[in-house]
Amino acid sequence: MTKIMVVDDEPDLVEVVKLILESDGYQVVTALSGQEALDKMEKEMPDLVLLDIIMPKMDGWEVHSRIKSNPKTHDIPVIMLTAKDQRIDKLIGLHVVRVDDYITKPFGRAELLERIKRVLQERHKVAH
Repeated sequence: MTKIMVVDDEPDLVEVVKLILESDGYQVVTALSGQEALDKMEKEMPDLVLLDIIMPKMDGWEVHSRIKSNPKTHDIPVIMLTAKDQRIDKLIGLHVVRVDDYITKPFGRAELLERIKRVLQERHKVAH
């Protein structure tokens, strides 16, 4: 079963995303902070991470950097799931930081699931 980690400091949003993903057959691990995500990462080894940018103490960019700099987790795809919806934010995310996808809030269930499937399929192609 595909495991997805949802990282956001808004518990209500985490719960909604978890319900959406579980209803589509995914196993879900949640974290309410960047540090909690990193602490759980190696133990849980998710197949994909949905990551908010705007979080206290450690933002999503820093979490992404730490995931990618760790040899054990650097191949895990990361999709930013954020309220930062300016074009420049998306360009930085996709072309500078090189996240696997960038979804802005609010988002629809179908869009979220489709984009997760696309990223997982791309990752599967690269692995084989």
